[in-house]
Amino acid sequence: MLRKTLALLALAAALPASLPAQTTSTPAAAPTPPATTWPTQDHAFDIPNFRFQSGETIPTLHLRYLTLGTPHRDPQGHTDNAILLLHGTGGDRFTLLNPVFSNVLFGPGQPFDITKYFLILPDDIGHGDSSKPSDGLHMHFPQYDYDDMVRSQQIMLTQDLHVDHLRLILGTSMGCMQAFVWGETYPTFMDALAPFACLPTTLAGRNRMMRYMAIQNIELDPAWQHGEYTSEPALGLRTANEMLLVMGSSALQMQKAAPTRAAAEQYVDNYLTRTTAHTDANNLIYYINASRNYNPEPKLATITAPVLYINSADDYINPPELGIAERLTARIPHATFILIPTSDATRGHGTHTQAAVWKQYLIDFLKKTEPHH
Repeated sequence: MLRKTLALLALAAALPASLPAQTTSTPAAAPTPPATTWPTQDHAFDIPNFRFQSGETIPTLHLRYLTLGTPHRDPQGHTDNAILLLHGTGGDRFTLLNPVFSNVLFGPGQPFDITKYFLILPDDIGHGDSSKPSDGLHMHFPQYDYDDMVRSQQIMLTQDLHVDHLRLILGTSMGCMQAFVWGETYPTFMDALAPFACLPTTLAGRNRMMRYMAIQNIELDPAWQHGEYTSEPALGLRTANEMLLVMGSSALQMQKAAPTRAAAEQYVDNYLTRTTAHTDANNLIYYINASRNYNPEPKLATITAPVLYINSADDYINPPELGIAERLTARIPHATFILIPTSDATRGHGTHTQAAVWKQYLIDFLKKTEPHH
């Protein structure tokens, strides 16, 4: 089953809060694996009485995540080979096992060689098999944001995996924004950051308009019933998914994939049938709106880790003509921004997962930021 990898957005969050007094870790039965041969380990971790930035709490915040490889510790006992890989909006812990990402990066001699690195791929709050509105609370689920996601990741890393340092955080789309939040909130926790496909500023203009329209399409559907529906609000959900299709699209690739009227209409019908069947309306409202508080711009100068920041020129969500990326990169002490030109190899916003396009930049960045013990 395609696991919602087509909802390619870009989002983020607020500020960290205090850690809970205790956590519990439980074994989890692995779900049906995606089409991959990677030797993943599936984990479940519960955080009791998690307090969100909104002030709301949940008795148990359940998190799921995958790992590949084995953690390594330096002579001082700190983890030195852990890499956190963060998915985009609507994705999950399997999203970056997509062959166009994993087959290019995870193999022997590749940048994230799993015999050398310990890879961690979480289901964020509201996504995959982690706690989310559709579990039962519906619209009474806490109003989480990106800061809540980042803080829950940090708790999971330190208290369940006992990872106290990261070699790299690579985030795509929503994960890109989370990478900037990580850099400001826990500036010494990582050696380097690689945010791909986002902007380090508040989401406004067309980006927020599209998100607002998608949310409104669901909430104005009479079948939504303020989130207490017994069957999905089909019209509102379909229209919201239409917004997401446009947001994540590449004009060049769509023209190639659908060069005739019939092909274009069939493409839309197939996409909506696939995504709508596997999307919960309340979950979608929450994960689109999780970006509402995101704004790392005022504190960009506090990011001390080296940053490899990459966008693509055909990204409809983060259009280069705004000039925001170049302007704000200058405020980050050790950041390099790269704008990948539109080509037959790029995929609009989804270029963040097409590792072959930016692989050499990543290789050079890892060499440049290699710690010297």
